[in-house]
Amino acid sequence: MKTQANLDMTRVDRLGQALARRLNDHATELPHDITERLRAARMQALAQRKREPVLNTVPQLVVAGANGNHPLDEGLNLWSRLASALPLMALLFGLASIHVFQNEHRTNEIASLDAELLTDDLPPDAYTDPGFLIFLKSNPSPAKVSD
Repeated sequence: MKTQANLDMTRVDRLGQALARRLNDHATELPHDITERLRAARMQALAQRKREPVLNTVPQLVVAGANGNHPLDEGLNLWSRLASALPLMALLFGLASIHVFQNEHRTNEIASLDAELLTDDLPPDAYTDPGFLIFLKSNPSPAKVSD
């Protein structure tokens, strides 16, 4: 696809060069008033064409919020570096505290489950018996009758 586009562009370039050559050959035979009108039209066309961007080769330092005329502007000093690291430290502290609280909560849940299993009337082996699980699923638990 690119090669077809390149071939088309080279054909267009060759055609344009051939036309320019033919026009230049007969340009000396034109009357003065026509050459002046052509020169004026060329100047107008050149004035309306897009300007090519000028590359600036001089490096410039741009500081946000400053106009560059401040004499004490030294870039990042110790306090600004510490201030930029502060959100990262807060994030790490928050993640560590969440991890500790979740582990503590999980440990409390496991301890309460163990306490319920050990203090229940059924032995813990009953919960691993497949027949007991089928029994629990098929029979709804009877309502407790108050004495």
